[in-house]
Amino acid sequence: MEFVCRVGTAEGKILERPFEATDETALRQDLERRGFHVFEVRRKGLELNLPFIGKGPKKIPANKFLIFNQELAALLKAGLPLLQALDLMLERMEDAAFRPVLAEVRERVRSGEDLSEIFAGYGDRFPRLYAPTLKAGERSGELEAVIRRFIRYQTLVLEARRRTVSALVYPAVLVGLSIVMILVVTFYVVPKFSTFFESMDTELPWVTRALLGASGFAAEKPFLLPNGTWMVLAVVAGFWAIRRWSRLPSGAEAIDRWKLRLPLVGQVLRLFSLSEFCRSLATLLSGGMPLVPALEISVSAVGNASVRSGLEPNIQKVREGEPFYAALEASGVFPAMAIDMIKVGESTGSLDEMLTNVSDLFDQRVETRLQRILTLIEPLMLVFLGVIIAILLISIYLPLFGAMGSVT
Repeated sequence: MEFVCRVGTAEGKILERPFEATDETALRQDLERRGFHVFEVRRKGLELNLPFIGKGPKKIPANKFLIFNQELAALLKAGLPLLQALDLMLERMEDAAFRPVLAEVRERVRSGEDLSEIFAGYGDRFPRLYAPTLKAGERSGELEAVIRRFIRYQTLVLEARRRTVSALVYPAVLVGLSIVMILVVTFYVVPKFSTFFESMDTELPWVTRALLGASGFAAEKPFLLPNGTWMVLAVVAGFWAIRRWSRLPSGAEAIDRWKLRLPLVGQVLRLFSLSEFCRSLATLLSGGMPLVPALEISVSAVGNASVRSGLEPNIQKVREGEPFYAALEASGVFPAMAIDMIKVGESTGSLDEMLTNVSDLFDQRVETRLQRILTLIEPLMLVFLGVIIAILLISIYLPLFGAMGSVT
């Protein structure tokens, strides 16, 4: 068998080469006997490089990466050198995905590479803001301080995302229950009554006829499987295609633009993206990075592609000498109050602090709007669920009441 291995040499170099072996275990043992440090072994095979087929290393979960930085900051604060801190963390690392990455980072630091350059080489496996933050700390000699700033930034972002997801869980559960109930009644309950309804001499109500027609259509088997199964497969395929399309730049921007136009939720998503941008920029500026490169990194770190495309022209404007607040005001992306606060911060030399205040303001608005949306959605979903139940019950029992009336 042929494998592709990523190994570290005794000189500190990282190599990726093909090797022949009977199995992975034997190859690992052979490489270690030859003095290599094995980071990754994968079997060589056909690799497709298509836009709709995502392949590559998995992204490290944000919560595990947060714990990593908390431990690293604590060890650096205790006075341990960076290499010794990485050694201690590698001994206790249990995560199967993160351990080989940390081992490679340790070996490359031992060979003399900067920590910021190492993490920059991993691309999207880690937050885009992390490597520039480390670089600012290495330049200023305050690596532990900038890591703690990044910890505060990541903690606030994760907390905002957690609140957003938790606020939308209950409505999502209600929608899921409604869909399941409709499917159960259509595919299981209605067919039990169809024979009885057909034997009745009375004309069935239109709602019952519609439900029977939908149930009959779903049960037909024109191509080996029932129509209902084909419909479910079509929906699954549609979601899969949309998900793959969303990984393309054009698809991501189109979907994110549609998200921003959603009633109620769209404004929350916009405010969250702007808060993410402000907090990223404040973190980089507080670490001593100049405004233009900090802007480039902060814009690229915004999750919503549509908001990101609206912020990108500001980089060139600031590079040409236009004040930052004026560039934001011309873009029309930020609210007027936020522009005023940023203008004050830029004129007084405390732009990083003012950006943090703007981000906090956006976070408060996001939380307030989420509470309002949740308060509004809960009764609406209950009414929707009640209407669905009422329609299903009426379609089944109304013919029975009509038959009983004709008998009497």
